[in-house]
Amino acid sequence: MASKEPEHEHREDQEAPAAEDEDTGAQVAPIVKLEEVAVSTGEENEDPILDLKSKLYRFDKEGNQWKERGAGTVKLLKHKETGKVRLVMRQSKTLKICANHLVLPTMTVQEHAGNDKSCLWHASDYADGELKDELFCIRFASVEICKTFMQMFQEVAESQKPKEENKDASDAAGQLEKLSFQEKAGEEKAVAKKEEKETKVDTEKADTEKKDGEPASST
Repeated sequence: MASKEPEHEHREDQEAPAAEDEDTGAQVAPIVKLEEVAVSTGEENEDPILDLKSKLYRFDKEGNQWKERGAGTVKLLKHKETGKVRLVMRQSKTLKICANHLVLPTMTVQEHAGNDKSCLWHASDYADGELKDELFCIRFASVEICKTFMQMFQEVAESQKPKEENKDASDAAGQLEKLSFQEKAGEEKAVAKKEEKETKVDTEKADTEKKDGEPASST
């Protein structure tokens, strides 16, 4: 009898899991209902004019060394209404902002002396929630991509100059062109006057020779 009891208990243990798997037909409603939430990136009113994968560094003045800021996508975004362009870079996985600043007409981008796939520029950056003067270095996968970034960066900086400044430049160019035209016209007028004078002298000389009936002495 004693030997059969463990077998009976063991058989009940084996049958127990089968009872747990039985479908009771009960439906359990979720305790918390999640609703879809629209996430704003702050880029809704901007058009991307450049979108490149890269790795960003910032120069640490205190440590006198370059520190990696993150790897991800750098964008140049143009505002639909104001026309202003800002540079924004986010990390690829966390989407944390690495750089966020306007591209100003005073900015210039330079090649990195030690790596032709990288370039440098200064900016007043707002990535950390406050303006900070930063020296950035960005590295791309190829020299061609780096050149594309530099060219677009410079074109944007030039386009951000005030219209008055562009107008003054155009007016100055127009004035120079006008002066050049006037100088050219003056030169042509002087040449024509000289030729007219020489022609008059030759005519008077010919009349004298005809009147005297003998050739005039040549000098």
